[in-house]
Amino acid sequence: MEKSIKFIQGNEACVEGALYAGVEFFAGYPITPSTEIAECLSQRLPERGGKFIQMEDEIASMCAIIGASLTGKKVMTATSGPGFSLKQEAIGYACMAEIPCVIANVQRGGPSTGNPTHVSQGDLNQARWGTHGDHNIIALTASNHQDIFSITVDAFNLAETYRTPVILLFDEAIGHLREKLVLPDEGELPIVGRLRTSVGKGVDYRPYLPREDGRLPMSDFGAEHRYNVTGLFHDMWGFPSNNPQVVSDLLRHLMDKIDNNVHSITRYKEHYMDGAEYVLISYGSSARSAIHMAKNRRMKGEKIGVLELQSLWPFPQHLIREKCSKAKAVIVVEMNSGQLMYHVKAAVDDPGKVFLSNRIDGKLITPADIKGLLRIIQGRGV
Repeated sequence: MEKSIKFIQGNEACVEGALYAGVEFFAGYPITPSTEIAECLSQRLPERGGKFIQMEDEIASMCAIIGASLTGKKVMTATSGPGFSLKQEAIGYACMAEIPCVIANVQRGGPSTGNPTHVSQGDLNQARWGTHGDHNIIALTASNHQDIFSITVDAFNLAETYRTPVILLFDEAIGHLREKLVLPDEGELPIVGRLRTSVGKGVDYRPYLPREDGRLPMSDFGAEHRYNVTGLFHDMWGFPSNNPQVVSDLLRHLMDKIDNNVHSITRYKEHYMDGAEYVLISYGSSARSAIHMAKNRRMKGEKIGVLELQSLWPFPQHLIREKCSKAKAVIVVEMNSGQLMYHVKAAVDDPGKVFLSNRIDGKLITPADIKGLLRIIQGRGV
């Protein structure tokens, strides 16, 4: 059977991935440069029996998808920098109450309203640390439309598997770029559905009692079981508790369910890494320039490779250490002041060999920008 092919924006590729994964509810508020996600889903969701609602602001949007997820629906919202800031308290609530949801953040310049129509990757650390308290988070990204589609599907799968918010951390350049997307056939990519409890009506249902495999079966709120949902520390029934052991066990569970599965969560791609003496580490639209530069220099005999990260959190430090162990130098390519670079430095054996190639002026970083830094590094005899 001939594949369906579309020529679309990256934001539209995200929509296609969400629909493939089975999204049933979207709540959002328009904000550049993510608005196309809301626009497309406002049309596509009702066509297949789903629900779309434009909320009064980003806080309400996040709260709306939390409520819809509790009733058993796969849910999503989309925003950009200022709206992402507004969502943080509710994201923390979803972490604590273990509510599956997907949040797309198509990044723009900041802080504050910044530069709404220009590219940035300045929300990397906000995705990890934006909400208060000890918590873990999953954040994914991609550099091309085919990967945007598949990583969006992954985001829904991981949200359901680990009962957690998952952040799609795209950027303006990839969100608005148009290129080909080949839609996979139904069933070609694995889909993780909602894990529902087998406990019958009238039986003692414990919404926060993990199975042996660590997963927590859910019951659709308002259906067979009555149970408590709270952002407070809580016991296995969902009722608030300040018992030190209960608090400690809950926090360890919230952290461990991500930390103990870093290997399963980690997504990455290697480009020209065979025998690479200089390793470029990048993600999102920056990775496109890094890959182009590496390909060009390989054709001229220079051993340059690219490690493209598609999972940013939890940070794959063991992967970074392994892939960079034999490199003369590591160049982190990103469009911020070095947010990923600091974590790469902490991961490698010799942080002195890690350098930053970046732009923070709202312009896409170019292969020439990266090449210029590489020449300086090589000129120093590195």
